[in-house]
Amino acid sequence: NTDISYEDLSYLTITYLDYNGNTKQGEMVVHKKLADEVLAIFKDIYNAKFPIEKMNLVDNYNANDHSSMVANNSSAFCYRTIAGTNKVSKHGMGVAIDINPFYNPHVLKSSGKVNPSEASKYANRSLNAKGMIKKNDAVYRAFTSRGWTWGGNWNNPDYQHFEKSI
Repeated sequence: NTDISYEDLSYLTITYLDYNGNTKQGEMVVHKKLADEVLAIFKDIYNAKFPIEKMNLVDNYNANDHSSMVANNSSAFCYRTIAGTNKVSKHGMGVAIDINPFYNPHVLKSSGKVNPSEASKYANRSLNAKGMIKKNDAVYRAFTSRGWTWGGNWNNPDYQHFEKSI
């Protein structure tokens, strides 16, 4: 079912640490069935002192995913289809979250394309830039311990992306 209504979504205010170590309040919209779990995940991330540069609704970027990624904005709900299809994406259902997308890009191995293209340097996962997600780190564990899938494990890794089936 690709229909989602406002009643299926929850607006969350989430505490996080920014890149300067300051405690901030961010906003995120997720599927209501995942709301409490998402709050627990971000509490774990906060307690681990993992930095998140910003956390704004994608509406702040005119619902433009590319603009949000280039701004390194961590977000969840954005009603859109999967590129090249008519299928609503996991983000369009409120069951996917992207964290620090500039430093955790999506890498299409066959073509060598990186999305966002401006972040191609960070396809090199041996770098240790602030906010990079690595397998078995605090962010990875906070999500995967609760049954979420990490896009960083995919054939075309999407290092920013976590999703969960509901």
